Amino acid sequence: MKRFGLDATDIRILSAVQQYGQLSKTRLAEIANISATPCWARLDRLKAAGFIRGYHADVALEQIADFSQVIVTISLTSHRKSNFDRFEQFVMQHDEITECTATGGGMDYVLKAICPSLKSFQSLMEAMLDAELGIDRYMTYIVTRTIKSSQPNLAKLVAKQGN
Repeated sequence: MKRFGLDATDIRILSAVQQYGQLSKTRLAEIANISATPCWARLDRLKAAGFIRGYHADVALEQIADFSQVIVTISLTSHRKSNFDRFEQFVMQHDEITECTATGGGMDYVLKAICPSLKSFQSLMEAMLDAELGIDRYMTYIVTRTIKSSQPNLAKLVAKQGN
């Protein structure tokens, strides 16, 4: 895949969209510090290149319902592609699992699950074990509060390191 060259204006546009979601043409141009027409053309180019996957709202779940959030680390018994594929297919089919990251090191996956109760989380784990996904061991961590949940600062992320 060809690497797409991003300049400081592209980063400002992406940062604004990341922080505020969909913006009017005028407001996005103000934030990016360019006129509206070229700003919109850049936004279209960034979308077409796949830099923007979608727009999402940060919904305050705690104001809607009581829920249990659990972090789960999982290690599989076998490390064949078919084992990973079967496990990942299970994950994709369960809405309660809101994040899943494959990791290197001691554990194969880190999951975040959001369920209406601990009992429903336990049912999810039983379904996972009953599905014979080759889970060797897992550890659960009940989330008591979220200290920080954010997106990375794009300007800092792409800044050149050192001199």
